[in-house]
Amino acid sequence: MRISTLCRSALLIAVSAVLYSPLSIAQEVTFHRDIEPILQRSCQNCHRPGGVAPMSLVTYEQVAPFAGLIEYKTALRDRAGAMPPWYVEKNVGIQSFKNDPSLSDEELAAISTWARTGAQKGNEAEAPEPLVFDDSIKWRLGEPDLIVETEDFFMEGGRPDWWGDIPSVPTGLTEDRYVKSVEIVEINDVGTGAEASDTVGGLYIFHHMIWRTEVLDEEGSVIPGEAVSWPVHEVGRNGNIFDPDAGRLLKANSSFYTDSVHMHSNGRDTTGRLQIGFTFHPEDYEPKFKNGRAFFGNGVDISVEGDARDQELHAYTVLNEHTKVVTFEPHLHAPGERMCLEAIWGYSVETLSCVGYDHNWVRGYPYAADYAPLLPKGTILHITGYFDNITANPNVPDARNWQGSGNRSVTNMFIDLGIRVTMTDEQFVEEMEKRRQNLDLGPNDHVIGCPLCLAPLVWPIEESADANDELQDDVAGF
Repeated sequence: MRISTLCRSALLIAVSAVLYSPLSIAQEVTFHRDIEPILQRSCQNCHRPGGVAPMSLVTYEQVAPFAGLIEYKTALRDRAGAMPPWYVEKNVGIQSFKNDPSLSDEELAAISTWARTGAQKGNEAEAPEPLVFDDSIKWRLGEPDLIVETEDFFMEGGRPDWWGDIPSVPTGLTEDRYVKSVEIVEINDVGTGAEASDTVGGLYIFHHMIWRTEVLDEEGSVIPGEAVSWPVHEVGRNGNIFDPDAGRLLKANSSFYTDSVHMHSNGRDTTGRLQIGFTFHPEDYEPKFKNGRAFFGNGVDISVEGDARDQELHAYTVLNEHTKVVTFEPHLHAPGERMCLEAIWGYSVETLSCVGYDHNWVRGYPYAADYAPLLPKGTILHITGYFDNITANPNVPDARNWQGSGNRSVTNMFIDLGIRVTMTDEQFVEEMEKRRQNLDLGPNDHVIGCPLCLAPLVWPIEESADANDELQDDVAGF
């Protein structure tokens, strides 16, 4: 009996060795069938001929030599240097976002297996249709209805960072229009396919810009109180899609203004400018919600010590109106590692999102329509910033230096630049009901970022009372 058992065990081990050998796994994960679709969805828009990335990842011959590097960069997932550059942490908070290019656990496992088992090419018949790129289309959010172009700026190669203002430019708009989305692209004389440098793709000189539009009178003077602020432009940043019920107003006879542009050298003499593309709602569009206050953070007592990791900064704000958080957008500087957004409502303390941070790829994270946080007035928003001011952080030029608040990369910022909209009691109740219907929520479900969504399902309400009136009274009382 014992001999028979040993024989069976040996046979099982032998069979397992064959089934799970590197050769058999390599035959299971191939480039054309398993890896190429991932690259097409999340990588090739930048990693292609004419793209901004340093190598092309279109054909097998181009990809295979970088198999190990691709495994390493994708496995970083939510930290600086990760590819694709989308740093939402997968184990906490809301996980539904618009235009999310991130990879699933299964896709990461496939890439790792493929890289570690010979990077097999596979059957070309199993390959997806090649993507066709049109480099004449530079607008990710579609061709704008109006393009405003700044004047050229010359940045000398090797010049230190520069911060200040650039000339104002009229929009040319003769009637008020509500804006559906705004996107900014840099146009310069570097050209595509340039050798990589210390900036994203080695192509850009504008690091970030805080800007607004001002309305001018007939003599060209600014009319006080008519300014409209717009989302900050940052290097590598995706375009901004406003809440469909809260378009932002671009006023007639307005001009582009900025007194806060951060320029940096890309290693070569470069002349560049920005094009601002506005996409409009129909002429008869009227917004339903008001745009909420944007900037939220700490710009006074920032203190980041030298040669120290895992440092934290905290900031709080109280919502004075019912609020929908449309996007979360951390803004730190070189030592920044990650930021978390938390909502405190009564006894409830809930993390909405944690995302990594890379000073070379600043991103805005727009929540999917049915997952954007719906927070009652009185909610406390809390952001926590994490900083690694150490030599191992490649973004830090000299980790010995203490950093305080400032505009340069060698000083620091600690801000959430996300977009928020506000609503009335009636609108807030309506939005929560829409959320319950769309997600088919029951009394035992949990909705991150909506502390009152389930209130009508778990609070007993007499049949003779109108449920909406009851809930509105409860909401108004907080």
